[in-house]
Amino acid sequence: MKIKPPRLEKGDRIGIVAPAGPVLQDEIQPGLDFLESLGFEPVCSPHLYDRKGYLAGEDKARVKDLHAMFREKKIKAVLCARGGYGTHRILQKLDYGLFSRNPKLFVGYSDITALFFALFKKSGLVTLHGPVLRDLLKGDGRNAALLLKLMTSDELTTVNFPSGTAVKEGRAEGVVLGGNLSLISHLVGTPFLPSFRGKLLFIEEKGEPLYRIDRMLTHLLLSGELEKCAGFMVGTLEECGDPSSVIDLIKERCSRLNMPILTGLPVGHGEHNVPLPIGVRAVLDTRTMSLAFREPCVRS
Repeated sequence: MKIKPPRLEKGDRIGIVAPAGPVLQDEIQPGLDFLESLGFEPVCSPHLYDRKGYLAGEDKARVKDLHAMFREKKIKAVLCARGGYGTHRILQKLDYGLFSRNPKLFVGYSDITALFFALFKKSGLVTLHGPVLRDLLKGDGRNAALLLKLMTSDELTTVNFPSGTAVKEGRAEGVVLGGNLSLISHLVGTPFLPSFRGKLLFIEEKGEPLYRIDRMLTHLLLSGELEKCAGFMVGTLEECGDPSSVIDLIKERCSRLNMPILTGLPVGHGEHNVPLPIGVRAVLDTRTMSLAFREPCVRS
């Protein structure tokens, strides 16, 4: 069952959590100031600035903060401070019933992909793949403006592919699912991977050489999951080698798939990280080079 969170209103409290890598206050202060300037009240979780090597503190502390933010009735949305690494470690420790009973807007990307997939599979929660607090002001604030529009209204949105390439032409409707390729690949074979059947899947990545992109794509193909999708979109592959070589790889590995395939989705670790709702229906059309959402990600 799909569960949509209530939309955000001016004056609402937004919880800030770090469920993956550590973050410094200086890195997120501009984002906190920006939210306050819009009339929202950011609330930092107790363990937000914890650090344990490459993690934002102990697993149990990160789980506790996440649970507390969703349990607290006065918190209306939860925004991740950053990605990094660490969400895979806490998937088995989460109370998924808590998220179902207290649906809230939950925003992030990169390593947060694992949480999005697990929450959709176990709780039915619709989430928002979008800028984390540390990156909120990238893209001259356009990413943030689009994010706030999705969070505060039930207006339908359309994402265009201005520099996209149609690897395979066509039109398909389905539920949008996606995120970081590494995280998705490593969820295959676990109980936290949602069904790909009929989904419009998107991927993005950063800092992986071409052969690793090849390996992860091949893993998805060998698992049989990718061929179940209704459509496939490739976002920004930042610092992953020559863009034309990446497109050639997508063509070579995925052209046999019977679905529309588009590259150039403005989503990922670059300057453009257009927010995408995960768990709602949309139409992918290579003729119009667009992804048009058929329903909002929030309820009034």
